[in-house]
Parts: sequence; structure tokens; C-alpha cells
Amino acid sequence: METKVLEIIEFTDPVCTWCWGSEPVLRALETRFGNQVKLSYVMGGLVKDITAFYDSYNDIGGDPENSNTNIARHWLEASNRHGMPVKIEGFKLFTKEHPSTYPQNIAYEAAQMQDEAKANRFLRRIREASAAEAQQTNLTEVLVELASEAGLDIAQFLEDFTNGKAKAAFEIDLQITAAHKANGFPSFLVKYGENSMLLRGYQNYSNFKAVINHLSAGEIKENNIEPSEEAVLDFINKYSSVAPVEIAMAFQLSADVLEKHINSLIGKQKITKTTAGNGYFLSPKSNPMECDPDSGTCSL
Repeated sequence: METKVLEIIEFTDPVCTWCWGSEPVLRALETRFGNQVKLSYVMGGLVKDITAFYDSYNDIGGDPENSNTNIARHWLEASNRHGMPVKIEGFKLFTKEHPSTYPQNIAYEAAQMQDEAKANRFLRRIREASAAEAQQTNLTEVLVELASEAGLDIAQFLEDFTNGKAKAAFEIDLQITAAHKANGFPSFLVKYGENSMLLRGYQNYSNFKAVINHLSAGEIKENNIEPSEEAVLDFINKYSSVAPVEIAMAFQLSADVLEKHINSLIGKQKITKTTAGNGYFLSPKSNPMECDPDSGTCSL
């Protein structure tokens, strides 16, 4: 019997703060609905040129340095609401020489030409590096480093990134975004068979659950997830880098129970905790000389 799958397409930009804030929700959907749900991404290109851009609500646009300052403040305010880490010390997205987020969008397209799973891992690393590490991710050298971490073939990545193929794919994504009038990021196109619905802006888990139930007439059902310490460890192992809010949302844990699981796993040396701006990430603890076959990296 063929498994029915509901698709969620996120219209996004790798450095959109509310797309960053949507990561816990998307990981919760993957955890609680499993292979009944497929996530995919359309690059929407948030800022073509910051010097010609202006967001009057947040006073962002024009001078790159002033924009970086105001963006950092806006991202910190958003972080206090969505819970994902943000580092504002040294925060830099734009310079006069590099005033666009289009390079990050095109880089994702180049990665997707190789491998969708690695491309999505790469997208997550761009988001992390931009938001929680204050890296300037529109620089080619930074994108290459992140692509390497995601296990992509760098020679092929650079070829597709620079020869116009990825740029052409991005232009198609821009057309798709315009056709759906998804002019704010994130926006989500939820599709099930012939039924679909476009959700604009950040959505909480309950909203997605209600839409999934409505579009599928109850055919797509939430799985019963045991919020055990072992399940939390499996979640961290699966995603490699996890913010606490992502665990809490995926397993619907209270702050006390979440803290108990985290402290226990750290005490058992199963995971490590790494400070990131105003928060932290949890990662599987590496064994001595553990080697990652995807990235070809051995770590001590």
C-alpha cells in the first residue's frame, strides 16, 4: 500500500530571521509526522541589494553598516519570541562590496544540484552561521567552508555556483515565488493531493497540525512520540546540531523535563553543549578519532 505524503514547501531565504525561528516547528513536524510529511524549499531572495532596500517597520536598508546594527536588534527581538539562538556581537550580513543575500540563495541551488539531503543540511548551516555565529555568509569563502561541513563535493559546488546553472535555478525559484504571491518570508505552501493552502508568515505547530488535518481530512495522523531520554538523544543524533527549543517543541516537553534530559545526557557524556550568542546548541559527543564519511572529517 502506497504511503500518502503531505508536502510542505517553504518559500524562504537562508538569512530570514523568522525562517530561522521556524526551524523548531519544521523539525517537530518531521518528528511527529515522520515520512507522512515531506519538507522542501523554494528560494525567494530576501534582499537583492541592501542599499536599495528599505523595511520601514524595522528601519532596515540603505547603509550596510547601519542596516547590520538594526538587523541585529531586530533579530534579537525575534529570538526572544521564537527561542532560536542569535549572536549580535560582530553581527554582519552586509558590506558595500557584498550588499545582497542572493549569494546564499544561489549557493543552496548549487548544493541541491548534488544532493537534496546535503543541500538541506547546508541550508541549516547557513542559517546557523548567519544567526548564531555572526558570520558574513554572502562571502564565497564562507559558503565553501559551510558546504564542506555539509559533505558537499566542493569542486562541483564551485562549478555550479559560478557557471550560471545555480543562478538560473534561483531565477526559476523567484518566478515560482512570484506566481504564488509569497512576498513575505517564510511562507508555506501545504499540499495534499489536489488540495493546497498557502500560509503567510511564521506559523506555530498547532496551526500546521490543524491545516494538515483539514487538507488530508484526517488521513495524515500525528504519531505518538515517547518523550524519553533515549528519544531525545536519537533526535540530537539525527540533526547533529539542536537548540533546546527544538527538543522542547518536538517532544512537547516542559522546561523542567527538558533540563532534566539535557543534564542527564551531558552527565553521561552522550552530548556536548556549545554556547551560541544568547543561547546554545547540543550535539552528539564525538568519540576519539570519530570520522564523518560525508564530510571526510576525523575529529578528536
